[in-house]
Amino acid sequence: MQSTALTPDQYINELPDDRKQTMQQLREVILKNIPKGFEERMGYGMLGYSVPHSIYPAGYHCNPKDPLPFFGLASQKNTINVYHMGMYARQDLYDWFVAEYPKHVKAKLDMGKSCIRFKKPEHIPLELIGELLQKMSVQDWIALYEKEIKKG
Repeated sequence: MQSTALTPDQYINELPDDRKQTMQQLREVILKNIPKGFEERMGYGMLGYSVPHSIYPAGYHCNPKDPLPFFGLASQKNTINVYHMGMYARQDLYDWFVAEYPKHVKAKLDMGKSCIRFKKPEHIPLELIGELLQKMSVQDWIALYEKEIKKG
């Protein structure tokens, strides 16, 4: 369910009424907590937070015309999903999140390697997501990306 919105504001405004408030809250948490240097934009049909070409000219190895993706936020048919590429590449960060999640939410964690799916807005641990975002700077992400993902 990819959006064709051209801007983050358009994306939020086009959401069904029952999703707008939650997605706006998440967006505010992201913008408040994501380290300096990451840039908000539309990417892959969702809200994306990436390293712009002005900081990392090589861009994303899958398509160098795209900036290096880091974090995404999407409203899907049955869930709200957040994507954190740092957890995909760094096991200790993934393990930290999995251990912290039950301290914030009673519901079972529904998670892939970098995707966290929330079926109910009240199960979204806003404070924990803010903490997660603060754990990796742009420089940390570039170094990790080059070491663990880009490889050759």
